[in-house]
Amino acid sequence: MTLRAEDLSANQHFLTAILKCAHELIAIYHENPRIASIFAAQQRWLLAHAGFALHFGYPEEAGRGLYAARYVDLVLRHKIASRNTAVAFLQEMLAYRFLATAPGGIDKRTRLLEPTTTAVEYLGRWISTHLFILDHLDGGARMEQMAAQPAAVGVMQPLIAQQIINSDAVRNPGPSFALFNWVNSGGVVMDYLVSRITSMEGDSDRIMIGSISMRDIHQQFMISNAHLKRLLKQAAGMGSVGWAGVPGKSSFWLSRGFVAEYWNYQAEKFAVIDAAFQAAMDELQTSPRFLRS
Repeated sequence: MTLRAEDLSANQHFLTAILKCAHELIAIYHENPRIASIFAAQQRWLLAHAGFALHFGYPEEAGRGLYAARYVDLVLRHKIASRNTAVAFLQEMLAYRFLATAPGGIDKRTRLLEPTTTAVEYLGRWISTHLFILDHLDGGARMEQMAAQPAAVGVMQPLIAQQIINSDAVRNPGPSFALFNWVNSGGVVMDYLVSRITSMEGDSDRIMIGSISMRDIHQQFMISNAHLKRLLKQAAGMGSVGWAGVPGKSSFWLSRGFVAEYWNYQAEKFAVIDAAFQAAMDELQTSPRFLRS
């Protein structure tokens, strides 16, 4: 039985779960900032999932295979980005060696692409992080089951991609979340701010997270100081964040509304991943393609 978003939101341990998730994603960022930056803004996150999904076999597409024309068509059809942005993203992934030219091809004019081993490994780590947390929430054995199925990541990922691409709750959880998550590195800055929460108790609309260092944030997460200041100023203007006293010299706070948007987004995302996991396990256990002789 899969966990629903509303079940996750109501779980008394879910705050601990999303804080752990935030810490793990930040750890991945510090380990490999370039690849983690792909998941640090929503548009790039969706672009990456679209590419992985075409490689592994997007559920709405016939067959498997990632090449530029097919990728751009999927991105435009689901209003993820413009044609120029989609093409630039592929070029960037090739330059960073997260994508490579695959053997063979559709024809002489079409270059087939595939994620490199590094990219697939980090995708697996991203999925494993979420499965580990789901296991801790309900005592499940998802990690153990996935470890026993080498093909699990490739089966799960297209299902995850299809759901997040088509989910308004995941793509549009609220204005404060959108402000951070559509800015390069804004998503990881948001993860960092939420990771500083130690308690949600009390009736105040402001959740205090202690002092923050603008210098440390922009140095850690490859965001310019000017860009960071502009982002926080906009968020403050929305009543989403702010300082309790003198800006930069007092405790920082997050509004409950902002945290609720993050909370609901995480619940929807974890529910999508859990449903994809269950569907993938069913396929791996019943499909002739995966059954061992």
